[in-house]
This record gives sequence, structure tokens and C-alpha cells, in this order.
Amino acid sequence: MSETTVSRIDGPQLRRKELGSNLLGAGLSILATLIGLLVLAWAILFITKGRFLKPHFERYMSERTLRHVNVAGDFQLYLNPINIKFLAEGLTISNPDWASRDNFFESKLIDTNIATFPLLFRSDRRVNWLNLVDGDLDLEWDSSGKRNTWTMGDPDKPAEPFDMPLIRRASVTGSDLRYRAPQLRFQADLKFETVRARDDRFESDIRFSGGGSMRDKPFRLSGSLMSPNQTVRGGQNRLALQAVGAGNTLDVSGTLRGATDVEGAALKMRARGTNLASLFEFLGVVIPDTRRYALTSNFTKRRDTWRFTGLRGTFGDSDLAGAMTITMPSNRLKIDADLTSRVLDILDAGPWVGYDPERLDRLGASGAIQNVGGRPRVLPDASLNVAGLRQFDAHLDYRVGRLRMEKAPISNIGLRLDLDRSLLKLSPLTFDIAGGHLTSDIIINARGRPVRTDYDIRLSPVRMGVLLAKFGAEDSGTTGRMKARIRLSGTGDSVHESLASANGRIAVIMPAGTFWTRNVQLSELDIGTFVQKMFEKRLKEPVRINCGLVAFTVRNGIAAADPILIDTTKNVIGGRGGFSFKDESLNLAIEADAKTFSAFSAQSPIGVKGYFAAPRIDPISGELMARAGAGLGLAALVSPLAAVVAFIDPGDADSVQCGPVLAGARAYAQREKDGGKVDAISKDAKGGDKPKKKRKKFLGIF
Repeated sequence: MSETTVSRIDGPQLRRKELGSNLLGAGLSILATLIGLLVLAWAILFITKGRFLKPHFERYMSERTLRHVNVAGDFQLYLNPINIKFLAEGLTISNPDWASRDNFFESKLIDTNIATFPLLFRSDRRVNWLNLVDGDLDLEWDSSGKRNTWTMGDPDKPAEPFDMPLIRRASVTGSDLRYRAPQLRFQADLKFETVRARDDRFESDIRFSGGGSMRDKPFRLSGSLMSPNQTVRGGQNRLALQAVGAGNTLDVSGTLRGATDVEGAALKMRARGTNLASLFEFLGVVIPDTRRYALTSNFTKRRDTWRFTGLRGTFGDSDLAGAMTITMPSNRLKIDADLTSRVLDILDAGPWVGYDPERLDRLGASGAIQNVGGRPRVLPDASLNVAGLRQFDAHLDYRVGRLRMEKAPISNIGLRLDLDRSLLKLSPLTFDIAGGHLTSDIIINARGRPVRTDYDIRLSPVRMGVLLAKFGAEDSGTTGRMKARIRLSGTGDSVHESLASANGRIAVIMPAGTFWTRNVQLSELDIGTFVQKMFEKRLKEPVRINCGLVAFTVRNGIAAADPILIDTTKNVIGGRGGFSFKDESLNLAIEADAKTFSAFSAQSPIGVKGYFAAPRIDPISGELMARAGAGLGLAALVSPLAAVVAFIDPGDADSVQCGPVLAGARAYAQREKDGGKVDAISKDAKGGDKPKKKRKKFLGIF
């Protein structure tokens, strides 16, 4: 190959190499120039301390924040050597026009060292060192709760949560923090001061103190943050804080990586007071009132989540343990809790439905009864905090080993609670009772007014002998069981109001079984049989119950018997009347009609009168008195033995069909064995009592 050919091939390659070399050289030259300019700029800033940037800083920050930013004295802004050094004497940042103070921030001196790379490449702001002299910070919300003083820029943009920079070390002299939140009725004023720590391991102690009020309830706050001296590595700060207010005392202690850096910090909390609800009220969270409490917990913060673990303590006479987290998804407070109690005292459960915890603590169970308009009332009428429920969401799983209650064998309580934008669901709420199981779903819809509550309560068969044992009955000889269903819907802000307006049905069903003779016979007032068995010492001979139904139809808070019907081997027991959720009055009449002959049988209606809180049994009804009068008349005219005739029941009742009874059917569907209507509960078309069957005459006299 000739030299001419080689040169033709190498020429373009040589030119490309020369071009590449020239471009690389140019790039390196440009890079070197930029680096040189940066070094020069850094050197100029370092030498001049950036003082010449003062007017540019004021103008730029004023335009960016739409606030007036001014530095009255010395100003420094430069890299030292990598981190940003900022110093300003007499720095002021104005407040928006609606605020109660002129300035959002003002200080005599602010001298700080800010980490550069987190500021440029991450969302967090880390302050390595802060020296603040006579600094005042005003954090304030407007009355609508839609604007605040720390959201800079466009006044129409949504308010932002306060984002405190992470301060590693600080020295603060004569500085104040002011916070106002009118929509929460909350205000606080704190003063900060750095003093020499007494502990040789620490060089400075930032102490803070002050107070304020929450919903017109005052509180006090004090504490200290001790920073280690140069011989202690790690840059950690020891925190001790105490807050006292509204009958609560809260102590927090632990170690922080920085003065304001609680991220990942392992802290301890101890809270005690008269009512746990008043403590949560500071968070804007509504929980049921409690009696006196004392709780301890570990807690830490991970990003936007506060975790409370190892929670243990007591409230009233009950214990409590578990864990809780507080988060802010979509800028809305959310509480998740998983709690347990080995033993829950009934007095501590009372406030969950609206009873006054202080009254229960003072009076015990009788504290649930109040006198209203001269009448005793037991249904709680404490109003639901509808406004509070709108402020947060919640999920709770709560388990109880045993309920401490004198006359109710209740255990294994389980509750799942969900609150989603004012829709509160207690679903399911379950517990074991007397060998049976209760399951309920209660839904409280507070999204509109009035508040609507739906109750659906199901009771699987429970052993009557166990259930009645603590009321004086004996389980021996009793195999009867009971199941029930309650479905009601009502409106109102309290339990009393919702039930006083409720519509629905209540049904208690008793399948076949045996009951202790004494209890059954007494309820039927079959005096002759009872006395006979008493003298024969046969008090515990079982009596057969074929089927029974105690049911009420509820309309606008008034419950009418629909029906009360119990079929035994000896009697058909029927009832009429009802009760009222409005004034809690009782007006029932129970009557037993014998199937077989029985002397000394007072088959007249037994009156159940009075109120829920003070029921009264009245066996001496008008009809019974009339029969007694007739007997006395006979005794006077004929002989004392003839008086017995007035109390003889010829036994003409027919057995009922148990199918409709066990199905919980209404009164109109109940039938006797022969298909006829049951006399004890049948009504005429106008709702009045139908005439009872004409009784068989005895000896042609009655």
C-alpha cells in the first residue's frame, strides 16, 4: 500500500483525535474556570462574610415569603467552610395583617450554622448550632383555623403544619415562644433560657417554663434540655419535661440526638390524673371519661408516626395494657390502639355510655341514678361530643378478661371500634355471659344532625340458672335457657335521647326447659301449690316450661308488650302494658291462667310499676282485692271456710302453640293448641283487651 493511500486513511482519524482532544481540553478548561469562580466566590464570601448580600437577602426573602423581612444590624451569609454560616442582628419577619402581633419572628441576634447538603438535596433542615438572643416567635392560627402565621407566600394556599428544623446544639437567651389556636381554644406562652448545668457531664442546660390554657383550662409547663460538653461524643441531649393541667400531670424523659430532634428517640412517659379524657382533649381527641388513672409508656417518633409501646397502668379499679400509635394521614389525626384489661370494673365501664365518672367514684353504682323532674332516671343523658368526633379518626381493638360486676357473670369482652369522619362503629362488641354469648353492632352516625344510632344486639342461649344465681336463685333443678334479639334505631346526642325516640323490637325467647319450682310458682302467685310444697319440703322440684316469649314493639320510645307469653305445664302466663324510654316508667300487668285446678291461687294480674331505676311489684291488684272482698263477704255470711272459694282457679287455660313463640312472632300470630287466639294477649280491633273466657263456675256460685 502506498504512502498516499495510508495518509488518506490516517488523515480523518487524526483530525477526529485532534478534535476530541480539543473538546476535552475545552471542557476541562471550562470546568477549571467554574471551579475557580466558585473558589473565588467562596473566598470573597468568606473574606467579606457575605455582608454585601444583606439588601439582596432582604429583597429576595420579602418577595418569596410575601412578608417584610428586615435586618437592622450586622449581616453575614457565607460557607464556613462547607456549611452555611448565617448571622443577623435585629432580624424581623412580619406577620400577615390578620395576626394579633406585628412580627412573626424578631431577635436581637441569631447566629447559626446550617448543614448545606440536607438543605439543598433533602426536605429536612438541620441546624448544627444556634445562638439566639432575645428571640420571639409568634405561632398563631386565625379564628377559622384555615390560616397560620408560619405558612409563607400566597395567603390563599392551604395552611401547612409547623415544620421545626432539627437543631443539634443551641444556646438561647431571653427568648419567647407564643402559640395561639382560637379554634381549639388553646394558647401557650413559653420562655427559654440557657444556663450552666450543674452536672459536670453537661455544659449547658436549656430551661423552659410557662403556661397557657386549653378550652379555658389552665396548664403549666416546665423542663430542661441538657447538652453534653465536648468530652462527651454523640451530640445527645437529655430531656426532662413536666406538664400540669386540668387535673393531669405528664412527665417525659429521655435522650434526644439534637435539641429538637425527636426522630427515633427512646423516651419514657408517665401520666396521672383525675380523668384521662381531659388529657386527650389537649390533642383534640375525644375519648370516654374515666375515673382516676396512672399510666406509663415508652414512646418514640418515626417520621409522621408516634408510637406508644409497653403501655401499662390503671384507671379507676381496672387495669390497662397495650400499645397505641398516632399518625397524620392526609393531614388528619388518626389513632390506632390495641389494648387489654385483665379485669374491668363495672364502675369504670359506666362512663363509656355517658355516666359521670366523678359521681360513680363518689357514690358507686347508685351514682348512675339521678332525679329528673321528681323521677329517678338511670339511662345516661351525657351528650355526645359531635364537634370533637369530627377532628380525628380512630381504630381500637380492646379485650377484657373479666367484668367485675356483682350480679352478672360476664367475661371475655371484645370490642372493635372504628371512627371514620364522624361515623362511629362499635362492631362487634361481644362477651360471654352465663354459658351464652352476646354479639352486638352499634353504629352512631354523627355526620349529620340529629345523630342517628342503630342498635343490633343478639344473645345466644344462656343458662337461666347461672344468670339468676346471683339474684338469689339456685342453679339446682334449672335447665331453662334464654336467647334474645334487640333491634332499635333512634336519634339524639345521648343514650337517653336515642332510646327515647327509638323504633324497633325487643324479643326474649325461652325454649323448653325446667325451672326451680319456688321461683316459678312465686312469679305466678300460685299460693296454694307453693304453700303445699313448702310444707312437704319439695321447694326444688322442677317445673316444666314448654316455651316462652317476652317481646315488645317500640315506637317513638314507647314499648308495648307484643307479646308476653309463657306456656308451662301448669299455666299460661300472659302480659300486657309496656314501658317508656322517655321517662323510664313501667306499666305492666302479668297474669297466670291455670291449666289445672288450684286452690289458693291468686290468678289476678301482677302489676309491675315504677321506673327502671326503682321498679315496684304490686301483686295486690284491684281485681285481686275484689276477689278478696268477695271472700270476706262469704265468710261473714256462710262460714270462714267459704272464703277459700274466692281464691280457687278452676283451671280452664289452653296450651299454646310453641312454634310462633319460639320464632319470636308478634301477638297477632300467636295461637292456642286448637288454633284460637291466646286470650291472655289477644286484642280487639281498636287495641283494647278482649273479654277473657268466661270462667267455669265452681259449685254454681262463681
